[in-house]
Amino acid sequence: MSVRLAVFDCDGTLADGQAAVCAAMARAFNAAGLPAPDRAAVRRSVGLSLPQAIARLAPAASAEARAIALDTYKSAFRQARVDGSLHEPLYDGIAGLLRGLAQRGWVLGVATGKSRRGLDACLTTHTIADLFVTLQTADHHPSKPHPAMLEQAMAEAGATPSGTVMIGDTAFDMAMARSAGARALGVAWGYHEPAELLAAGAEAVASDPAELALLLDG
Repeated sequence: MSVRLAVFDCDGTLADGQAAVCAAMARAFNAAGLPAPDRAAVRRSVGLSLPQAIARLAPAASAEARAIALDTYKSAFRQARVDGSLHEPLYDGIAGLLRGLAQRGWVLGVATGKSRRGLDACLTTHTIADLFVTLQTADHHPSKPHPAMLEQAMAEAGATPSGTVMIGDTAFDMAMARSAGARALGVAWGYHEPAELLAAGAEAVASDPAELALLLDG
């Protein structure tokens, strides 16, 4: 039987980390002496790897300023994890969706712009780490929409592009799926508008996890 692989983005798809991301980015820009980034622009950058997100938010900044912002952002997240202030709740219905898919024979993976440390902490906190067979992060891959993360996930799971679905909330996720030859499904509860997801190649955009389950199993 062929492998059915569902690969999820994390921030904006599995978990709502926008408050933490915006706070860390504001702190990072302040440390680098850069004007505070617009929160809407920060949310739209979620999904990119951190260096690419900072470059998009501060295109005129020097390499030195970007490096300071990068290090400060990472430090802010580490400190928040240590002191217990990091808030990255799962969206309603996500845990049930994942467990249901696993029970129905889906192989599950993650492809995210987060670091592996950050992803592991998120999945462990919500007791869903055991559900995933393959975890691809920004540590060892080019930023989305490059297809490397999704290609590696397929290789590790033994899946073909035709048997793989990428689920995400940004146009970066949809473009990555198309580049890898996989199906692309969008979710409406994240950081890019449904129209953007469809324009970037999504087959459909789910309004909630229940609808997403129907789209995957249909």
